[in-house]
Amino acid sequence: MAHTLTFTIHENGSSRVEDIAIADAVIAGWTGRDLEALEKHIVELEEMGISRPLSTPIFYRVAASRLTSAPDIEVSGGDSSGEVEFALIRHAGKTYVGVASDHTDRKVEAYNVTVSKQMCDKPIAGELWAYDEVRGHWDDLVLRSWLADGTLYQEGPVTAMRDPEDLLPLYAADGLADGTLVFGGTLAAIGGIRPTSQLTIELSDPVLGRSIRHSYAMRELPVLG
Repeated sequence: MAHTLTFTIHENGSSRVEDIAIADAVIAGWTGRDLEALEKHIVELEEMGISRPLSTPIFYRVAASRLTSAPDIEVSGGDSSGEVEFALIRHAGKTYVGVASDHTDRKVEAYNVTVSKQMCDKPIAGELWAYDEVRGHWDDLVLRSWLADGTLYQEGPVTAMRDPEDLLPLYAADGLADGTLVFGGTLAAIGGIRPTSQLTIELSDPVLGRSIRHSYAMRELPVLG
C-alpha cells in the first residue's frame, strides 16, 4: 500500500509542492565507504548487545506508512533514538534527495534489527532537491544532527557512506522503481548513541549554499509489559 507525503521540491531554480506516493521504504544499513569507520559503528552497537549484520550493506524493508514529516512522533518507552541519513526518492522517473532519521528502538534492535526498524516512525524533512543538481558535487554534502539541548550529535560528509551510484544498484540492479524511498546510511554518534527528547537533522550543500533541516520531538508512551 502506498503512503502519500507532501514535499516542497526544489528544482531548476524554482520550488513546487507535490504529493509523492511511497510504495516501498528501504533502510540501507552498513553502507560505510570507510571500513574503519564502519567497524567503529558496528562495535558501537555490539556494545549495546546488537549483533553484527549478515552482510554489508544490508537492506531492511519497513512499512511506508511509518514515514512522517510531522513535528513529533510517539515511541514506546525511552529506549529509542534517531540518526540522520540522506534519503533518495524515485518519483515520476526522477531521483530526489532529502534528509531523514532512521528512528529505531535500540532495546528491540538488540535481538532483532528488522523488527526494531518497524517499531518506530521514520521522520523525513518535507523538502527535496533534484538529485541531478547535486550529483556532480555529491561528496561535498554534509549530514548533521543535534540533540534537544543543542549538542552536536552527528556530523560528517556523505562520503562516509557509499555513493548512490554504487549503493542503489546493489538494491535494484535495474534501477529504482517509482515510489521507492531508500535511506542511505548514517554516521557514528559523537559521544555514543543515546536518546533525546528532540532531534534536529540536516543535509547541507555548501556548494549551492543551501540546506534541508527538520526537527521532531519524541513523546514517550508507557511500557506496561
